[in-house]
Amino acid sequence: MPSSTPARSTTRPPTRCQRLSAGAPRQDEDDGRTVGFESDFFRRQAFLTVSGQLQAEAYACALSGAYTFGPTFRAENSHTSRHLAEFWMVEPEIAFANLQDIMNYAESYVQYLCKWLLEHCMEDMEFMAKTHDKSAIERLELVSSTPFERVSYTKAVEMLTGSAGSKKFQTKVEWGIDLASEHERYLTEVIFKKPVIVHNYPRGIKAFYMRLNDDQKTVAAMDVLVPKVGELIGGSQREERFDILKQRILDAGLPMESYEFYLDLRRYGSVKHSGFGLGLERMLLFATGLDNIRDVIPFPRYPGKADL
Repeated sequence: MPSSTPARSTTRPPTRCQRLSAGAPRQDEDDGRTVGFESDFFRRQAFLTVSGQLQAEAYACALSGAYTFGPTFRAENSHTSRHLAEFWMVEPEIAFANLQDIMNYAESYVQYLCKWLLEHCMEDMEFMAKTHDKSAIERLELVSSTPFERVSYTKAVEMLTGSAGSKKFQTKVEWGIDLASEHERYLTEVIFKKPVIVHNYPRGIKAFYMRLNDDQKTVAAMDVLVPKVGELIGGSQREERFDILKQRILDAGLPMESYEFYLDLRRYGSVKHSGFGLGLERMLLFATGLDNIRDVIPFPRYPGKADL
């Protein structure tokens, strides 16, 4: 991992060494010791993880709060400047927190990261401002000291639709779509000119574990959007009601046996709880002002590319 990671490991060697992630999906044989997991190693089907959230929920409900931080994977065939097949994500889960609480936590965390970079990495930030993005430091200072705008998904769609006359979007804006990067950046860079938290998304475009709102059309989900990048954080209040969660799993067509442990967390009672995920590379992309997310990770993996 890069040295700008705020939560440094206490196991760092007592030399001038920096922690590095070599990544998980690799082509090399690692001097013959590589394990070929395409064989029946686990005696069951297993996958590269897309999130540690479900497991973190178990710990959060026991300890009141927990987080995971590690490599995460996506199989989206996205060749964009902000997508990777493998990236690092920090995922806090907090018991007794509702949607409003987790929006507060997410805003505070992003502001903390910006302040930390300004305090501990000013030499690096000055280099980035001099060589690549002259507004990098100013952007961090703005975000660290400015309250984020909060707007419902429905209101955001109305505002984007009202802007259609002056801005031609490649993806048509209508209620029910998953907002594209161009929509997210327009909200943050043109309409509000600061970070925005969009909340209460349509249930049809969000995951089964997000708490269903009383209107039965939306879920208690939120995304933190920032200039230059778009979505930086995705999170939600989790569905703690057993019967509703079970039905959401069925409606999503997911194999019930794979989620029995998750249902067990609610079967005998639960508490409201919420969490979010922040992609480290997107945070670095936002902070440095670099143009491509592949430049902020040592060995980028993306569709068709896992050479190292």
